Amino acid sequence: MSLIHHSTCAPSEDVKSQLLQMVVDYLTDISSLGITPSNPLYQLYQYGVGYEVHLYLEAMAGGREVKPELVLAFDPARPETLDGFALFLRAAHDPAVCTVAYMAVRMARRRQGVARALLEAIRVRHAHVELACVLGKVPWFENLGFQVIGAQGPQVKLSSDGGATDQPIAVLDVAPVYASLEVRQIHAYLLNQHGRKAMLEAERKRDRQLDQMTRQAATFARDALQGKPR
Repeated sequence: MSLIHHSTCAPSEDVKSQLLQMVVDYLTDISSLGITPSNPLYQLYQYGVGYEVHLYLEAMAGGREVKPELVLAFDPARPETLDGFALFLRAAHDPAVCTVAYMAVRMARRRQGVARALLEAIRVRHAHVELACVLGKVPWFENLGFQVIGAQGPQVKLSSDGGATDQPIAVLDVAPVYASLEVRQIHAYLLNQHGRKAMLEAERKRDRQLDQMTRQAATFARDALQGKPR
């Protein structure tokens, strides 16, 4: 079983590096879009989502309205090796409420209870935990006792007690990341590598997938809340 560590402070540079590498390696799992390596836009989102997480790690130093915390899992045989992480955000006015923003487990340690241990470490400290996931992962979270409470764009939203909080939870504005010079440079590189036609098709494919996932999440959540069989 992994060694579980809860932190309200920014991790060391070594741990931060391993964590961000997980974000890059497991982007399909972490991104709400579920974008895959076959899409030419994949590298752009690797940078974008990686930088999102980087900003949250920086915010752990304090001085911002957003309240990120981490639960980290380390390999017991090699305590310097990160097995997985969960980054969550606390509600400003109710410390019992939080939402999980990003979570990943190293491929070699999956199906060994690491993700379960990460979530349990959060639930021990917070009476109400919310998270959002793609449709295919809902049964796994339901097996841990989470219940569907609605849809959030292309994802299904669940909570640990079946209710939805009315407490505001501050999040970072990550929109500027995708308008940054770095993203424009990556896009220009991809455009040169794949060609305009391929990039336009990649964007259309992304948008079609997003629309489909959003419709499916909304339908699934509506049926679940109405008690219809799934």
